[in-house]
Amino acid sequence: MIAVKNSADSRAGVTCPVRVGVQIQPQHCSYADIRRAVAHYEELGVDILFNWDHFFPMYGPREGEHYECWSMLGAWAEATTHVEFGPLVTCNSYRNPDLLADMARTIDHISDGRLILGIGSGWHERDFLEYGYEFGTAASRLDDLGESLPRIQRRLAVLNPLPKRRIPILIGGNGVRRTLRLAAVYADIWHGFGTPEELAVKHRLLDDWCVEVGRDPSEIERSARVFRKTPDEVGRDLVKAGTTLIQLVVQGPAFDDHHVRDWLAFRDDMNGASRGPGVAGAEDGPAPCVSTLISSRKE
Repeated sequence: MIAVKNSADSRAGVTCPVRVGVQIQPQHCSYADIRRAVAHYEELGVDILFNWDHFFPMYGPREGEHYECWSMLGAWAEATTHVEFGPLVTCNSYRNPDLLADMARTIDHISDGRLILGIGSGWHERDFLEYGYEFGTAASRLDDLGESLPRIQRRLAVLNPLPKRRIPILIGGNGVRRTLRLAAVYADIWHGFGTPEELAVKHRLLDDWCVEVGRDPSEIERSARVFRKTPDEVGRDLVKAGTTLIQLVVQGPAFDDHHVRDWLAFRDDMNGASRGPGVAGAEDGPAPCVSTLISSRKE
């Protein structure tokens, strides 16, 4: 396996393997279509499956078919056996943080320790307004996220039973002053977007925040969505920049897998060994950079 530092070449510490996540968009299809896609991508050897936390389609017909995030994750917990899964990302504003912690802990038990808690401050105004939540401002939503994250951690630490593992937290967002600082404090995975060059800059800024808050930057796995880019176009540049969790999107009702297969082949090439169905999932634990953090950090 190629040893990939999360970003800066000078940083010592744990390295991460290349992993592939697939977001199955829960819109414009039946749940039966989604269920078949989940089974297919787990069998294909995807490392992590994601949905999203919206209440309406993000594109296409505004009133098209759409399904709620956490109800679906509970179904995925029962329907899968080894793949990790979670929201990319859940909106902090939609659920009381103590309740969200309990929901995450329960789904973590149902899945025998495979949930990843992806979370962000939210942005889609229609979701907020039509479901009766205060939209506020970007700054106020980040304030709320900053207050919720320690509450989630405290609640997870006192629930009975405790989670099966210390649930990895993924924080999504590109904001350099506040979101990256929250990631430096709380995240096991940071998810952003941009070109490899832009992401490399974000990684260095995240490293700086880690140093400021007293955290080893190598503890945080770096994730990015590649949209329709191919491994030949951006794969090695992303890894060189420190991105090791490659996020793909599949759209229903077909949920075509050709793009995913190309990235799985790239993953296996970068990691130095072919990994068959079932090997990439959580029965082997999370990625080394995440598992080391889970075992070493206090709650």
